[in-house]
Amino acid sequence: MVQTAVPEIQEIEIGEAVNARTQALASFHSLGPPDLVHLTKVHARTGVKEAGTYHYVTGVDPSSASVAAYMNTLTYAPGEGQIWFGKVQHWNIQTGVYCCYNSLSRVDLRVRVHIPGSVEAFVIDERGEKHPVTEQLMQETYVCSIIRAFLFADDDDYNITAYRRFNPIPNREAEDKFLDAAAKMFSRGWQFGSELEVQVPTLISNNLTATFFKYLEVTKSYDKGVNLLEKLREKDSDFAALLARCYLDMDEEVKAVQLLHSSVEESLRDPNLLDLQTRFCMSKGRLDFAVATAKRAVDSAPSEFAPWARLVKVYIEQQDFQSALLTLNSCPMFPYQNVDLHRMPVAQRVHLPIPPEGIIQDIIDDAVAGEGETTTVDPALARLPASSLRGTFAQAYELLVEIVHEIGWDMLLKYRSKVFIMEEEYRSLKTETSSVQKTNNHSRADSDASNVAVNGRESTTSIPEGAGEEEKAALANLVKPENSVDAVIVKGSEDGHHATGEDEATSSTTFRSKRLCERWLDNLFMVMYEDMRVYTLWRAESAHYRAQQLPYKKSLREWEILGALAVRMKHTEEAAEAYNSALEIRFSANALKGLLEIYIAKKELVTVLHTAIKLTSYNHRWFKEFSPQLVRAMQGLVLEEGSQKLRNMIQGSDYSSSVAEVMDMYFDIAKQFRWPGYEEDDDGR
Repeated sequence: MVQTAVPEIQEIEIGEAVNARTQALASFHSLGPPDLVHLTKVHARTGVKEAGTYHYVTGVDPSSASVAAYMNTLTYAPGEGQIWFGKVQHWNIQTGVYCCYNSLSRVDLRVRVHIPGSVEAFVIDERGEKHPVTEQLMQETYVCSIIRAFLFADDDDYNITAYRRFNPIPNREAEDKFLDAAAKMFSRGWQFGSELEVQVPTLISNNLTATFFKYLEVTKSYDKGVNLLEKLREKDSDFAALLARCYLDMDEEVKAVQLLHSSVEESLRDPNLLDLQTRFCMSKGRLDFAVATAKRAVDSAPSEFAPWARLVKVYIEQQDFQSALLTLNSCPMFPYQNVDLHRMPVAQRVHLPIPPEGIIQDIIDDAVAGEGETTTVDPALARLPASSLRGTFAQAYELLVEIVHEIGWDMLLKYRSKVFIMEEEYRSLKTETSSVQKTNNHSRADSDASNVAVNGRESTTSIPEGAGEEEKAALANLVKPENSVDAVIVKGSEDGHHATGEDEATSSTTFRSKRLCERWLDNLFMVMYEDMRVYTLWRAESAHYRAQQLPYKKSLREWEILGALAVRMKHTEEAAEAYNSALEIRFSANALKGLLEIYIAKKELVTVLHTAIKLTSYNHRWFKEFSPQLVRAMQGLVLEEGSQKLRNMIQGSDYSSSVAEVMDMYFDIAKQFRWPGYEEDDDGR
């Protein structure tokens, strides 16, 4: 068993971290933050209180017995010296408090463990008042902890200091407990909230169902998932959509189609069933069927983003880009809500120890620059707005990129001017209308709408001063999008101007087939222009340096940004080039994560394996023992190569035996849940 390290943040005053969490309970609006573990340490010889420390964790069962077992792994033998902040410390843990947020009842479960001694469980409400724990509260809290463990595992928004992540379902026993709890809580699933793309959580679209399907992806226990959903469907026919989705994920298409057919006949306006039908028809190339079901899904759930986005994708595959733009413009957009992380007290010290085993020396720390390494970042790269998009805005941007990838930037602008009213066009109309008004009625004042700043912004982008002729030529060919007219301007003009019959006829003729572009979509065009401008400049510069046989140098952070930019623009080869350039400087987890998806798409299995090994070792160094992304990568390798061959490849490589032991966690999951491709060893593993 490979030893893990425990990160610790030392408080200035003992207990202030727990107090800060209590004060912040009323501000939590979603799933809440990761679980908090607070320890009070005493000197091993004198018994005097030495320090209060804390760290975060997900994947630990919040029941009293499991918390006590977890606390026991954190204790040190009496008198044992422990290296901490470069000094040998002699102390024991006196008490530990485990805090786990229950988002349904909006209380914080606290389990206080006295070492050695008793275990006490209670809850704290938003007013800071203490209450006893009931079986119902414990079950709710347990399900909340599982949801956070799955949904937070690979979420960059939760990359907080001193955060340990464990697999919440490591074996069959834990699986049975989760399925039993989930079966009881599915009917209240909407109370757990939903992902950013869902405006109103429902019985089918919520964080619990999202977690349930992530669990199925990790374990491949589709048979158990089907059994559970069949029982739920007997009680509520709405669960048919989840059952059909499960059938599709496990490649039982015939059963899925039969279920969809019978269920849609019973519920003609179920948007989840219609969306599944659309997905299936698209996968089979029947876009004529897909567009019909996608339109019905939109009619059934017009206030949700997902049905509109699916219809946009169907139009893109149909090469109907004009309809795609009009549909995208109609998508309901939801504001992004920040994650439930609250301000903690100023730390006295932070201890992030390196685990004693399982670490590849070259990847211990990717935050420390090498000797002589440039760390500057071009402001044009640092300010790219697309990297900060979240939720529905990020998905809408991806759809816009898909259109550009199909038809190019210039054609996108042409389609845009065809379907939306542009500023120059509107100004021309106003000028014509003003001329008609002067002719018909000299007493009317000239319209000054053309002097109004449309959309309240002017782009400051320009060709960089240091750009060469090739770069300038490349950027000159990149047409900057003109502004569309703002609806506020049009409305204000209409309120203050009563058009004549001739005016109305002219307006109707000019704009009868055009729409007003939503402000958010207009802004996304400018965001994409910034991405295109920087990408074009990068490729022109790279080609120029190659032609001159000169080294093209960037800092590691710049290469990471360029790699992410190329991924957004769907230029896979250029993304791999940027990420590999970053890795030539030194280790970069961000670059390696980007390359992993590229290698998986290309089915470069050996490279995927070595990339997964490095990322697993890196995660182990930073206390992350569970990553669904890496689990899925290893699943693909086990399916293609078999578990025994993969083990032999790892053991036959140059990695240390402890690194191979860290990788065994994937084979343990494969053994527990019988992944496709798993093989029993001769020793009966």
